[in-house]
Amino acid sequence: MSNLDLLKRWDDQQAAYIADREGRFGAMLDVLDLQSGGAPAVVVDLACGPGSLSFRVLERFPEVRVVGVDHDPSLLALAREAAAEHPGGDRVLFVDDDLTSAGWTDRVRAHAGGAPVAGVVSTTALHWLAPGELVDAYRGARSLLADGGVFLDGDHFRYDDRQPRLRTWAAAHDRRTQEAAFAAGAEPWDTWWTELAARPGYAELTAERDRRFADRPAPEPSEVGFRLAALAQAGFAEHGTVWQLFDDFVVYGVA
Repeated sequence: MSNLDLLKRWDDQQAAYIADREGRFGAMLDVLDLQSGGAPAVVVDLACGPGSLSFRVLERFPEVRVVGVDHDPSLLALAREAAAEHPGGDRVLFVDDDLTSAGWTDRVRAHAGGAPVAGVVSTTALHWLAPGELVDAYRGARSLLADGGVFLDGDHFRYDDRQPRLRTWAAAHDRRTQEAAFAAGAEPWDTWWTELAARPGYAELTAERDRRFADRPAPEPSEVGFRLAALAQAGFAEHGTVWQLFDDFVVYGVA
């Protein structure tokens, strides 16, 4: 099985948990297009995983260079191997860095080669950061952007007790999405990871992944208001929401 095939299977299992995932990606790409005048020079993909969004950015913008950042060595290995098979793979650099470590923005800026960063993006990832870490990551994203650059974060921002009907509808919609995807042949999360770990050399990488994140339990889910407040705290001149499907949002900030 090629690396791009395994990446496609990642996309299929992710789509089981994220309704209209391609719609979310499309909204983010449209904003990058509109804000940059159709030609972003550099886009940084935070917590990029195996590169799903990075590769879509490459396909949408034929001159863009992408820097993908993640701290999961197994997903980074797959991203790099998939890049070697991708037509635009020579325009992406996948780097191992920790968004909670000091100096990560300086290192990313160096990887970008000093070119203006038109966009910083992330999808289904930053919910793993604790609240204070999230604000710091947003602030770091703001510092990377050229004037007028845009930050986009797509994720589930769960409803709390103040919106019980919306929370009930969103949960039911998630269940229906998963049932339909699995019935159509999508793999569950655990199945995909088991197959990745079985690839030559990947058992060690997934063990290192487990070691790195062993002391980082997932924080409690947050609702979209917290993300908007974090964007304001991080210093974005303008911020808001550009896309929504139940509790799945894309929030933005303009530098």
